[in-house]
Amino acid sequence: MNTSMRLPESEYLDINHFSHLFDNMSESYKIFWFQAIVELVLAGKDRMSYDELLNRMIVSAWYMVSEYHLNMGPSDTLEGLVNYIYKTSGLKSNEKPEKILAYLGQLEDGEFKNKKNVISYNVPYRLQAPFMPSMKGRAWALPKPKLAARINQEKRLIYYFLTIQGMQSEIRVQPEWINYITKNQEIIKGWIQFNLILYLQKRNPSVPGIASKLYPPQERKIERVKKYWKAIAAVSPLHDIYGDTELTQHNLSIDHFVPWSYVAHDELWNLHPTTRSINSSKSNNLPEWNAYFPKLCKIEYLGYCLSWQYEQVHKEFEKCLKEHVNNLDIQVKLYSKGLSKELFANRLEEVIYPVYHAAQEMGFGSWNLQQAQNGI
Repeated sequence: MNTSMRLPESEYLDINHFSHLFDNMSESYKIFWFQAIVELVLAGKDRMSYDELLNRMIVSAWYMVSEYHLNMGPSDTLEGLVNYIYKTSGLKSNEKPEKILAYLGQLEDGEFKNKKNVISYNVPYRLQAPFMPSMKGRAWALPKPKLAARINQEKRLIYYFLTIQGMQSEIRVQPEWINYITKNQEIIKGWIQFNLILYLQKRNPSVPGIASKLYPPQERKIERVKKYWKAIAAVSPLHDIYGDTELTQHNLSIDHFVPWSYVAHDELWNLHPTTRSINSSKSNNLPEWNAYFPKLCKIEYLGYCLSWQYEQVHKEFEKCLKEHVNNLDIQVKLYSKGLSKELFANRLEEVIYPVYHAAQEMGFGSWNLQQAQNGI
């Protein structure tokens, strides 16, 4: 899986075998385990416990699973562990890494510990298998203390085992590898990210924007879209599609009809005005199609018509086209002059429904404002 990315050479280290760390992966553990090692090395540590490495693995996978609903593999325990903590902890899908780490550090929970044990059963030992081609078959089936002792006999490994005591087991990264990682940290982090993207794309073939879903969500840059809808509100009464609230220059917020967490883009056809409180209530959920898509068509068509009718609206619309309509076919289909309301609605449905349905299949939940307000 290290295809087409070359790592820096070293006079002293076995970079050829190192470059094959992520070959033959059926689960995600190797990438996240090594990424956690790199993070701690760059934080100045050479000794690290299974416990702190696994907690960092959870944090690294947190946003991919809880925020973006990415599939990590058919039976990936790390994905299951993140989902378990997300559902039981009260932590947010966009929680800060430090807060997640602090929570995990004090968590006493049997299921949590069991799942961590499953993840740690093979990956600390198997990660370095490319350095040990002579170890085959039953050689890997030794009890963990004996397996660690056997691996410790090998030469030129990245790390060796200090103690084997469950989650308090410790490894020590070798000084020459610490120097290599530190010196080439940007390249190595890019290599890890490259392999992670390849792994996730293979398991999420219909999901857009994988590269944007590796890290915590960033604030969207949709100021031009907001100015466009404010220009519309200045010339015509405007009401949001969820609660029929009147929108003004002061309370207008921009919502992604299909959540950004799925689409990973800010295309104009998926953006419409609402209020900040409703936007917050909807969060990363899908609005009920039958209840809200007809209203989305209505407000989008209103904006379309007014953009051809008023010069100040058209001016803001043209700015949006440059940044927020990146597909020429869609630009022609939805924003050519002279479309009827019916034709516009049909074309908008052709564009948005496949994306909406794919997000449903990924597990994004359904949302209705009235039910949300009633606590249903």
